Amino acid sequence: MGSVKYIPPVNMSPEQNLSRYLLEIRKFPMLSFEIEQNLACRWIYGEDYEAAEELVNSHLRLVAKIAMGYRGYGLALAELISEGNIGMMQAVAKFDPAKGFRLSTYAMWWIRASIQEYILRSWSLVKMGTTAAQKKLFFNLRRLKGQMEAYEEGDLSPEHTTAIAERLDVSEKEVISMNRRMSGGDSSLNSRVSMDGDEEWQDWLEDTSQNQEEMMGSFEETMRRRNLLNGAMTSLTERERTILTERRLKTSPATLENLSQSFGISRERVRQIEERAFVKIKKSVKNTLIELSIAS
Repeated sequence: MGSVKYIPPVNMSPEQNLSRYLLEIRKFPMLSFEIEQNLACRWIYGEDYEAAEELVNSHLRLVAKIAMGYRGYGLALAELISEGNIGMMQAVAKFDPAKGFRLSTYAMWWIRASIQEYILRSWSLVKMGTTAAQKKLFFNLRRLKGQMEAYEEGDLSPEHTTAIAERLDVSEKEVISMNRRMSGGDSSLNSRVSMDGDEEWQDWLEDTSQNQEEMMGSFEETMRRRNLLNGAMTSLTERERTILTERRLKTSPATLENLSQSFGISRERVRQIEERAFVKIKKSVKNTLIELSIAS
């Protein structure tokens, strides 16, 4: 889902492939609000993968535009776009058209988050960017230094250090440490481990991150479970659906007392309705799984 159906010739360079890709994604039309809402509903409520793919493809230009803003970190633009596309798929999976927002507004956060996480994983100071404040410092330090014309070799001046710390709400010690790490050069992973051997440092590295196939498998499994739940919810009455949602599907569950006052019934009655609705949901999901198993 969400990938351009274009396979570049094997004799094209990476730069030519990227240029061709950027031309290809311009062929996908921008969507009106009404069409976007219709596609989102088809995906969320009908598990229409073609609708989801159309939503992703129509925003590939947005992904490329955002990715270009991160070219100053020494990573290939094609890799940044690829990570941004993953963020775009995650945005489509979690988008709620009922809230009335455009998908592009919602997706920007997911795209940037995916690209920034990739940069932090790929950068030499990956262990440094562990908190929100440190990530903010990492992605803003270079920009602020440029604004202040802080081009000093080595450490920043005390005045610049203090100003940046105040702007980003971090300690001066963190600013100094981050600036030193970002200013230091990295050794090539293609250099040899020893002078008399053929092994390179990259031969000792292990990629433990989840690959895209695993991420897509996890994504599809999440969507399958979500659709099973949505289908099962239709077997409940409106009151059962409301109580079950408020009690078991919210980050901050409602209390029995609050719900009893809302429906004008006792707390024990609310608890009974919740339990009955939960049993009905489990039974409905089980029956659906059995039907799918028989059909396959």
